[in-house]
Amino acid sequence: MFRILVTEDDKNSARLMQIILTKAGYSVLTAKNGVHALELLDSEHVDLILLDIMMPEMDGFTFTETVRSHGIDIPILIVSAKQLPEDKCKGFIAGADDYMVKPVNEQELLLRIKALLRRANIVSEQKLTVGAVTLDYSSLTVSRGSEKNTLPKKEFYLLFKLLSCPDKIFTRLQLMDEIWGMNSNSVDTTINVHINRLRKRFGEYPEFKIVAIKGIGYKAVITDEKTP
Repeated sequence: MFRILVTEDDKNSARLMQIILTKAGYSVLTAKNGVHALELLDSEHVDLILLDIMMPEMDGFTFTETVRSHGIDIPILIVSAKQLPEDKCKGFIAGADDYMVKPVNEQELLLRIKALLRRANIVSEQKLTVGAVTLDYSSLTVSRGSEKNTLPKKEFYLLFKLLSCPDKIFTRLQLMDEIWGMNSNSVDTTINVHINRLRKRFGEYPEFKIVAIKGIGYKAVITDEKTP
C-alpha cells in the first residue's frame, strides 16, 4: 500500500484529503506544516507528498526546496489556492512535480497521484518497457529483441522522460529545465536537434512515435505495444 503524506495546516482540508485518499486505498499521514512534515520524513516511509503552500513555520515552497536540497526525490504534488502563473512557476522551480489549484476535482487528483507514483516507480526500478522495447536507465540503453542502442546521456534522458508519460505534452522549456538544467546556456533549438536524432534512430519502431505539438513542444505516443 502506498503511503501519502498530506501537509496541510487547515484541519478540514486535511481531513477531506485523508478521506479521499483512504477511500482510494492509500495509507495517509498528516502534517500541519513543513517543519512537522520534515520530522515525519525522518521517521516514516512516504511514497508521495500532497503539499499546501500557505502554512505557518515553514511554507510549501521552503519545504520543497529543503527536501530537494537534501537529495530526497519523493514526488511532491502541490495543492494550493494560489493560482497565479508565477506561483505555479515558483512551485516547479522549487522542485514540485505537479501543481493543482483548490478546489480540486477528486477524480483528477487521484489520476495525477497515480501518474506520479507510476513515474516514481519507473525511475526507482531504472527500467521502462514499452512493448518489445526496454529502456535501461543505468546503462543508457534502448533494447528491442537482439538490437541494442547505447545513447548519449541527453538523448536517453529525453526519450525516457517522454515515454514515462505517454500522451503528456512537454514544452521545450520544461524539457530544457529538467534535462539540461535551469542554468544551461543551451537554447531550445537543442531540443529539436535531439528529437530529430531520436526520430532517426527509432523511426522504424512500431511501439512509439514522438509527436511535435506546434508552438508548444513534444509528446510521446504509444502506437503498438505488441512484441515482434
